[in-house]
Amino acid sequence: MNPKILIVTGGGRGIGAATARLAGSRGYSVCVNYLRNRDAAQDVVQKIQQSGGNAIAVQGDVSLESDVVALFETVEQKLGTPTALVNNAARLEQQMRLDSMDAGRLQRMFAANVIGTMLCSREAVRRMSLRVGGAGGSIVNVSSGAARYGSPGEYVDYAATKGAVETFTIGLAREVAEEGIRVNCVRPGHIYTDLHAAGGEPNRVERVKAQVPMQRGGKPEEVAAAILWLLSEEASYVTGAFIDVSGGR
Repeated sequence: MNPKILIVTGGGRGIGAATARLAGSRGYSVCVNYLRNRDAAQDVVQKIQQSGGNAIAVQGDVSLESDVVALFETVEQKLGTPTALVNNAARLEQQMRLDSMDAGRLQRMFAANVIGTMLCSREAVRRMSLRVGGAGGSIVNVSSGAARYGSPGEYVDYAATKGAVETFTIGLAREVAEEGIRVNCVRPGHIYTDLHAAGGEPNRVERVKAQVPMQRGGKPEEVAAAILWLLSEEASYVTGAFIDVSGGR
């Protein structure tokens, strides 16, 4: 069987870490990409290795083209040609209204959440596409329920970036469908991760969970399970699709 080699951006925490661990338990060789927290990424790698899996941690800022290229080159050297990509890395900044945001914040947000997703996908396509002799592959983008709700009064910029990711998912899925690459998206709702702390409200899920029909927040592992299904051969006829992991909201 061909080796399964997965890159998870932002893989040292939250949904990314849960995805990396689950993938490692299912036979993937996993690259855990991280921005700053090397210890967290190495902890994920060690857990995968302790369970008999294969994993490496690679630092890189997905908003920088040179870092993205280096990330993929490192994976090729150490693990082999990637067959799967999860675009999970995302930026969130302090909750505020649009009329309090400056251009620097908007540029940082779009650079990490949109341009980063597109750059990583570009490098994946350059290696996976049947057009260039690749063996095909699967890409899963991590969006957010914010793309639908808009996050007014908190972070409309973040919501807008996730809306862009969703549009990109549809376009790329159709662009590479004949080239052996499937592109799908998960749309998490209110999930218990430390991303909320970056917005200034670590316990945000507790405040908003009453809006969820299931009356609870979600776990990163529940999102990871949906991601792994989309990556798998069980989803072989699924592309350009979205899975809401949101408790019914």
